[in-house]
Order: sequence, then C-alpha cells, then structure tokens
Amino acid sequence: MNNTVQLLNGLEFLYPDNVVINQIKRTLQKFPNCENALVDAYSIGQLKSKSWLVENLPSDLGTVFICAGWYGTLASMMFESARNKFEKIRSFDIDESCANIADNINRPWVMDGWQFKASTMDILNMTYPLEYTTYRANGTSQDLIDMPDTIINTSCEHISNFDKWYSSIPANTTLVLQTNNYFDLPEHVNCSIDLDDFSRMTPMNEVFYQGELNLSKYTRYMRIGIK
Repeated sequence: MNNTVQLLNGLEFLYPDNVVINQIKRTLQKFPNCENALVDAYSIGQLKSKSWLVENLPSDLGTVFICAGWYGTLASMMFESARNKFEKIRSFDIDESCANIADNINRPWVMDGWQFKASTMDILNMTYPLEYTTYRANGTSQDLIDMPDTIINTSCEHISNFDKWYSSIPANTTLVLQTNNYFDLPEHVNCSIDLDDFSRMTPMNEVFYQGELNLSKYTRYMRIGIK
C-alpha cells in the first residue's frame, strides 16, 4: 500500500486532470500483482526520461510503434501532451504480462477506436509492413496490418541483437531512441559509454535532436531523426 500511495502521489503533478491516475488505480485493482513493477515504471528516473522525450518529439508522427513498450507509460504521456500529433500508437513488448496492463492504463484511447493498442511481440521478429495478431479484453483475437511512420524505443540497452533490429527498420522512418550507461544491471546488455557511442550504433540520414540527461544512477542518451 505504501508503494501505491507513493506511486499515485508522485503522478499528481504530471496529470492534474487525474485521467491516467484513475486508470492506474483501476489497473492496480485488476492486476494487484503488478504494483511493484508499476512503481518502477513510474519512478522519477523513468518519468524524467520520458518527459524529456515527449518535450522533444517532432510535431507530426503519423502511426507510432513503441518497441519494448512495457506498460504503456510513454504512450499515456504522449496522449496527455497537447503538443504531440499522431494518428495512433501501437505498443509491442516481448513480455506477455505487459499488453493487458498497458491497455488498461491507456483504456480511454483503446476505447476510442484503438488509438492505442498493445500487443505481445519480440521486436527482433518485426517485418514491415507488420502483420500481427492482437487481443481484445474478452480474449478474442484480431489480425492487423500496420506500417509505422515513427518508431520509438526507449530501451535500446535491453536489446542483445540491436544491429539486427535496427537494420530491419525501413529507410525514411522517423526514429526516437534512448539508451543509457547503466552497465550494472545484467539485463542491460547493450549500453553505450557516451552519446558518440550511441550515435555510431544508430546512424541516421538526418538528426533533429540528440542529447543526454544526467540522472542519479546513470546518464540517459537520446537521438531523434530520420533513418
């Protein structure tokens, strides 16, 4: 309960209209075992990193793929931001527990013609246009075909075969990528030592923004541009 109070209190400054806070409350009631993971997802470091991203996004993103989308926290921040324009968001994560939670947190936009929809997928297996199966809340399936105008990945440090994933992305796609230098976690298999290192890993034909954000335990690096 203390973690839940910490989580919800920490979000009130970011969501004064309580739309997302109310969805998190409903999600915690429906999925009580996800409390600790949600506290991590809405930690100060995560919020600062994603707020930094939202503030620097281009204005017209079209169809957005969020790869390694986790619980859909970034998507909800994008929907809440008045400055971002996009057609729809599709969130993909290899963890099967993520999609239902992400859909619950973003339920207003799931209900609005699937402006948001989360699905389970290994992003290393993506081909474009992407043909995939997603699931409704009642368990029934729906086959979809989507082509991204924008691909966002805030977890590049987690991708062991990053070159394979990156090379499969079509040319002229807008990319929004983050990584960090937090080598201490075993799941961080693809960290970068600095922004130059990350730049070599993610060659782009045009760069709109790149920079670094100093956090308490690590530095996060971000690049936004056209592949």
